Amino acid sequence: MIKEEFIYKRSPKTISLEADLVIVGGGLTGTCAAITGARTGMKVIVVQDRPVLGGNASSEVRLWVLGATSHMGNNNRWAREGGVINEIMLENIHRNPDGNPLIFDTVLLEKVVEEKNITLLLNTAVFDLDKSAEDTISAVHAFCSQNSTQYKISAPLFCDASGDGIVAFLAGAAFRMGAESQEEFGEKFAPDKAYGELLGHSMYFYSKDVGRPVKFTPPSFALQDITQIPRYKTFNPKDFGCRLWWLEYGGRLDTVHDTETIKWELWKVVYGAWNYIKNSGLFPEAETMTLEWVGTIPGKRESRRFEGDYMLKQQDIVEQKQFEDTVAFGGWSIDLHPADGIYSDQAGCNQWHGKGVFSIPYRSYYSKNINNLFIAGRIISTTHVAFASTRVMATSAHGGQAVAIAASLAKKYGISPREVGTLHLDELQRELIKSGQYIPHLKLSDQEDLVQKAINIQASSTLKLKEIPGADYWVAINHSVGQMLPVSMGKMPSVTVWLDAEEETELTVELRRSSKSYNHTPDITLETKSVSLKKGRQEITLEWNAEFDDACYAFVCFMKNEQVKIQYSETRISGIVTVFNATNPAVSNYGKQEPTEDIGVDTFEFWCPQRRPEGRNIAMNLGTEINLFKPENLRNGLQRPIASPNAWVADYDDRKPTINLAWAEETKISSIEFVFDADYDHPMENVIFLHPETVMPFCVTEVKVYDDKIELVGSIENNHQNRRKITLSEPVSTQNLTIELANSNENTPVSLFEIRCY
Repeated sequence: MIKEEFIYKRSPKTISLEADLVIVGGGLTGTCAAITGARTGMKVIVVQDRPVLGGNASSEVRLWVLGATSHMGNNNRWAREGGVINEIMLENIHRNPDGNPLIFDTVLLEKVVEEKNITLLLNTAVFDLDKSAEDTISAVHAFCSQNSTQYKISAPLFCDASGDGIVAFLAGAAFRMGAESQEEFGEKFAPDKAYGELLGHSMYFYSKDVGRPVKFTPPSFALQDITQIPRYKTFNPKDFGCRLWWLEYGGRLDTVHDTETIKWELWKVVYGAWNYIKNSGLFPEAETMTLEWVGTIPGKRESRRFEGDYMLKQQDIVEQKQFEDTVAFGGWSIDLHPADGIYSDQAGCNQWHGKGVFSIPYRSYYSKNINNLFIAGRIISTTHVAFASTRVMATSAHGGQAVAIAASLAKKYGISPREVGTLHLDELQRELIKSGQYIPHLKLSDQEDLVQKAINIQASSTLKLKEIPGADYWVAINHSVGQMLPVSMGKMPSVTVWLDAEEETELTVELRRSSKSYNHTPDITLETKSVSLKKGRQEITLEWNAEFDDACYAFVCFMKNEQVKIQYSETRISGIVTVFNATNPAVSNYGKQEPTEDIGVDTFEFWCPQRRPEGRNIAMNLGTEINLFKPENLRNGLQRPIASPNAWVADYDDRKPTINLAWAEETKISSIEFVFDADYDHPMENVIFLHPETVMPFCVTEVKVYDDKIELVGSIENNHQNRRKITLSEPVSTQNLTIELANSNENTPVSLFEIRCY
């Protein structure tokens, strides 16, 4: 029994904690930063003011996780973010292909609690901080409403991933809120006052059909006149969750301090919308539907942005500026929304895409005037226009990993975040790539990797691409379709395909490439052919005169002709894909991007892949083989297709191929790391979308490693991740390793991006 007499005032229980790195905010950015940091050996404390992790991706909000892949609606091939966010998304799709948001919560929580170096404080909100100097934070103060406990959390390094930037704000860090003028940075897409300077919040709802009539009586605060919303006719019973992203409001208000006001307005709209769906009489199919879930906190898009040593701007994105200190990348469109949201008579968004992914410099990830503060997530140092692209969750999470690796180096050398970029940039970028991060225009250069010292890498077979075998699958060319083929310097090989014409017709075929070899926008037409077809099935051979002066992807484009069917293949190959000049209105893709005025973006066509089980390769024979899948790719420092496949691929019939690594002398090996192909083209949305596989079809599922005595020293079973490490119980001394691989998908030849040994 506890019994206390009256006292004038009590203080809450207070616990003091210390760490190497304190991360405030447990959204995807903070989560990925925490996991990354913990794996470097740092003691990390995560302070999250919600009961679950994930922020806008959690079951509390239920927004899909997206980034550079943009629903497969842009030209950013193989652009899904790497590292920890990729690991999370692969784990989720393995367990949760139906997109249950509650299961996604458990995936995130499990990833964090499995890291013994992380202390997780849920339901805990930072409200104050201490400084040891004008530009140095020494501790943050937080309160947990669930255990009525106050925390004082001290560390030499802090990361603000809180969304609104509570730590950076309290610390006095320089910030901006709203939109810059066109004149300040020369951004032609900068919005005017009429469009508005801030993006608003959104709130979603889920409905379901229960198979019997259900009535709905709206609460008194529900919007009574749905016609107040200019887009009210867009409502339909089949839409739910973040497909209703345009239920947005608040861009004219203070999106930090007016969040509760904005929430009530969104509740008003959501319940008014459901009342309209249920009771207007316009939707008879809604009679048996019920309202299953409504968000209780809004998904917030924008508030403060904090200034670093560099502010990313529109031109950097469109021109794909290369920064010496690049540590992350983006690829979502520049996506601005009218500030009036649902009460605007304008389109819900204004999206403009780039021709490829863009780089984000390290200087945008720390405060320019608080010397031990990293900034991550949507609050990084960008203009409002650039923020319109960098704000999305997968891009933000990728940046969180960069911050954590930088923090580990700051700890290692006892230096500030800024000094990491000036004194140890090479090491930062190297450790990021080793941790799975893709950094545009950089290769891994790792002197400790023993594979780099191997005198020979041999494979039991190597694919020399001469044929993509046909299947009994013929589809009309209802949309122009292009087969992407990797080519090296020299003449384009001839291409033989099989067609079925309903009647005599002319088919136009174009050979294209991208103006930049590292992009996948086919904006240069090298040759155009008009092929006369007779009625029925026939074989055609296309001879090309074009020659390539660098390695890149060639696009063999069969232009739209609904009278012609083309034969496809069931064989899928790493680094090979078909793309279609179709539309994807969800990301403002209408086949071609054509700004009607000069707003500083490019005009170009969209050629995008299809989701499986569609998206098959075109059946074809090549006049000369494409020999770009060699074992040497396994140590070329690139872990995904870019201008070339960058993968070793086995022959079609070699279902259990082997790789042999040989050294000139006995070499001691303690660990072996693999990078598999987990299909960087697939967006892996965590909600709404259903995914056809729980393991990507290109992914190696079984590995066995033997030493030079043919003794098994390590293995991997039932793999679904793209990065795996075998740590040997005892180091092995050997002159060679034999690695046997298997892939459970019989229509996909076995492939591998990288092997590293230490």
